[in-house]
Amino acid sequence: MNEPQTRRSARAQKSADAGPDYSATLFLPQTDFPMRAGLPKKEPELLARWREIGLHGKLRAAGAGRPRFVLHDGPPYANGDIHIGHALNKILKDLISRSQQMLGKASDYVPGWDCHGLPIEWKIEERYRARGRNKDEVPVVEFRRECRAFAEHWVGVQREEFKRLGVNGDWDDPYLTMTYAAEAQIAREIMKFAGNGLLYRGSKPVMWSVVEKTALAEAEVEYEDHVSDWVFVAFPVEAPPRELEGAKVVIWTTTPWTLPANRAISFSSKIAYGLYRVSAAPEGNWAKAGDLYLLADALAADAFKAAKVDGFERVADAPAATLKGLVARHPLAHAVQGYEFAVPLLDGDHVTDDAGTGFVHTAPGHGRDDYDIWTASKAALEERGIETRIPFAVDADGAFTRDAPGFVGRRVLTEKGEKGDANEAVIKALIEAGNLLARGRLKHQYPHSWRSKKPLIFRNTPQWFIALDRPFSSTDEGAAASNGGQSLRALALDEIARTQWFPAAGENRITGMIANRPDWVVSRQRAWGVPIAIFVHKESGEILRDAQVNARIADAFAAEGADAWFAEGAAARFLGPDRESAAYEKVDDVLDVWFDSGSTHAFTLEDEKAFPSLAGLKRRRDGGADEVMYLEGSDQHRGWFHSSLLESCGTRGRAPFDLVLTHGFVLDEAGRKMSKSLGNVVAPEKVVGDSGADILRLWVAASDYSDDLRIGPEILKTFVEIYRKLRNTIRWMLGTLAHYEPQRAVPFSEMGELERLMLHRLAELDGDVREAYARFDLKRVAARLSAFLNTDLSAFYFDIRKDALYCDAPTSARRLAALTVIEAIFRAVTAWLAPILVFTAEEAWLARYPDAVSVHLETFPEIPGEWLDETLAAKWEGVRRVRAVVTGALEIERAQKRIGASLEAAPRVFLSDPALRAALHGVDFADVCIVSDVAVEAGEGPQDAFRLAEAPGVAVVPERARGRKCARSWRISELVGSDPEFPDVTPRDAEALRELRALGMWA
Repeated sequence: MNEPQTRRSARAQKSADAGPDYSATLFLPQTDFPMRAGLPKKEPELLARWREIGLHGKLRAAGAGRPRFVLHDGPPYANGDIHIGHALNKILKDLISRSQQMLGKASDYVPGWDCHGLPIEWKIEERYRARGRNKDEVPVVEFRRECRAFAEHWVGVQREEFKRLGVNGDWDDPYLTMTYAAEAQIAREIMKFAGNGLLYRGSKPVMWSVVEKTALAEAEVEYEDHVSDWVFVAFPVEAPPRELEGAKVVIWTTTPWTLPANRAISFSSKIAYGLYRVSAAPEGNWAKAGDLYLLADALAADAFKAAKVDGFERVADAPAATLKGLVARHPLAHAVQGYEFAVPLLDGDHVTDDAGTGFVHTAPGHGRDDYDIWTASKAALEERGIETRIPFAVDADGAFTRDAPGFVGRRVLTEKGEKGDANEAVIKALIEAGNLLARGRLKHQYPHSWRSKKPLIFRNTPQWFIALDRPFSSTDEGAAASNGGQSLRALALDEIARTQWFPAAGENRITGMIANRPDWVVSRQRAWGVPIAIFVHKESGEILRDAQVNARIADAFAAEGADAWFAEGAAARFLGPDRESAAYEKVDDVLDVWFDSGSTHAFTLEDEKAFPSLAGLKRRRDGGADEVMYLEGSDQHRGWFHSSLLESCGTRGRAPFDLVLTHGFVLDEAGRKMSKSLGNVVAPEKVVGDSGADILRLWVAASDYSDDLRIGPEILKTFVEIYRKLRNTIRWMLGTLAHYEPQRAVPFSEMGELERLMLHRLAELDGDVREAYARFDLKRVAARLSAFLNTDLSAFYFDIRKDALYCDAPTSARRLAALTVIEAIFRAVTAWLAPILVFTAEEAWLARYPDAVSVHLETFPEIPGEWLDETLAAKWEGVRRVRAVVTGALEIERAQKRIGASLEAAPRVFLSDPALRAALHGVDFADVCIVSDVAVEAGEGPQDAFRLAEAPGVAVVPERARGRKCARSWRISELVGSDPEFPDVTPRDAEALRELRALGMWA
């Protein structure tokens, strides 16, 4: 849309020869739709309008009776302003929700927030410290009230930030995990696990945060670089067979502090082991000449290299049958009192010869594999007279207890999460015992808390767990009635296979996580959360299963919130008059926040009273037509998707979702994580304030969300430019359609080829867009629409038809047909863009149809099937190929200043391909090329003619047009002056002028 628009704008001035001013006779675009968007100002005005007309309610009413598409919100955490990752997530949800509505479904999105948990507790504790208050001196209910107020504040802030992004949802009635109804339902959900036998209290090693003083779930853990001490340690073999006399088993570990809790050594019967003798070693070396060590053959050389051994030899095989019966002496025995116990060798599948020594130091209180092999061997060990109690060697503060004799009080980590003195103390004792062979340091990935960013430790501690492999114990609780005897793990794996995953790789990812995860640790030793609202009999240790007690608890929570559990006299109140409160322990641990969010389906999708818009859902798996989607970042395979799946399978025997979609993370332009220290943070509020939310939305739609996304100043500039082009094309259509009269629309059967070609492209695009939106392929939608507007419309159809639209007579069939087509294009394109450019599409729609309510109440237009015409499209593919050669030839003429505008040209076109000559038959090719005349000839053309490699058989010789320049259309023609009434225009323009005068449109 370059040259014609420029020359038509010039019509506002009289021609240089002082002839008549024909500008008033042209049908130039007329619109108030501004070229400069001004989105930062316009978008809030549209938000206010939507609020005033109740758009969300109108959308719900419009969807009545349709199949339902529910996008259940994964709750963000209510503790600060939103960041660019939040913006990506919420915009992506909105794009999908809106497009599903326009595809003809009733699409509903209820936003929600996660309101409990440690980050909020920390903020309140920070306030206390600033005021010199001690949290432990504050009544727990008062502390919880402050946490609630903090969360309420940030819900309000984030709600407005999300709305500003153009996200449509039930913002007046979101779900919050801290509402009384939600807390009551969360309590009911954990009671169901108590009832079906999957909830149990056990002592297992869990990931523990010394800084936060609580256990953490897998989803709360990040793996970051960390420098650890490593040691090679020798365990002397006790009472060995003659061939192993004097031998020591060598282990390697990066957690020397766990050695006081060592109770076994693991090996693998699948690995080849040998007995090795040191033949040479430096003076004073820890490994000395003559020492005998048991090592995996594949790792012996590396181990001796680390131990600075100069020479070694393999003495004998060490078969698995021999190793299985061995018992070693603890490496601290005889140096530190309290370690005079047997250390058995256990055959374990988890042992490999990838690194280390092929023998694994086993501390059942500090590792999952260690725990599993130790407990699996319990009966056999007890038969051998070996004590199987798992020590509690490290306390909640990260300090050694009495179960680590000789090291009591030494810290693994300090209260600030820094390295303590435990490792050095243990290493020093190993040296004194003569059982340290080598030491060093290793930088590797190590678990850290996602909140405090500090290292974690595996620590044996009493916690509440949900069992994944235990059978359901009741037939009247939750999933137990219909699980067919499956465990929770097996049930969840089956449900994963029944779910649609976008991208498909998500299925494998979550399958592996569910298949290999340990039991779910659901207890937290904190204050702000929903309590594990159960009682345990002090003598029997049994969980109280009493429906009346459970009902009293849930009813109280619904009326007063979970604070009721922590109120004075709560135990007696809930147990009632029939039970002695002194006989029961009231569990005050709170639930893992992932259990809260994993239960959101229960108090949102299933609570028809609180969320009437979601009432009556009947999913496809139940014979209905409704679908539920969960959509979050790819980290939620081990987070919200994971916890929701387990919670729902454990209580309902099924997944809470039908479709799951994941997106990547947002990085800067260089592919780096964003951080304040790097200065590369892109704040959504700044982008919105500078450029508008539609720019962010276009970035989301056009990006490959299945991978990590990049954003930064240069990328945003690109999208601002893409947006500008789209907006200008929409603006031109609006201006041109100012002259459209629906009563003069031209029927499809009476249209010329070019118009029918554009309707064919519209029909093609309709199929593409619908399919892409249906498959959530937003990048494809954005790419197809951008290409259509910029290439098919702006650079081709509109460019060609401007002359007819501006200059043809009012009753010209060609002009009226073009207007009819542009109206159809505008309606379709604006609707297709509406889910993406929510503000711009609305602005354009209201500019075109001032009496309309909103474009967002439309569905995608139904495109007639008769518009598809593959034969016509194939013909015009040839026409466009020839046109490209003409355009290329004229560009050179312009660059050489041999012509100015393309209308100064009348090229000769040589076609050696009969098919191309046939394609041009019946086509006004001068019109198509925007030249004043064109001559099409058969043949190869002169040697020096212009050619393009991608268009063989086409040659173009540019020539100047002959004749005079039309004062109205600027075409050059020998017929200018042939009409005596209008001697300065072409006959076409003269007829238009006569008609305009007759109609009173021009004096």
